[in-house]
Amino acid sequence: MPLIKGCSRRAISENIRTESRAGRPHKQAVAIALSIADKNAYKCAPRKKKSTSAK
Repeated sequence: MPLIKGCSRRAISENIRTESRAGRPHKQAVAIALSIADKNAYKCAPRKKKSTSAK
């Protein structure tokens, strides 16, 4: 089964689950999923930083 291309939490979780079910060790599955997310990170919009104002 092909891995999901994306950098959302859902995509990373699905990719870890897919790799684990394929028989890979958990640490390796995590590394693969994060690698796929990193390669596709340019497609994701940067998250806005929450401004903290001192009151």
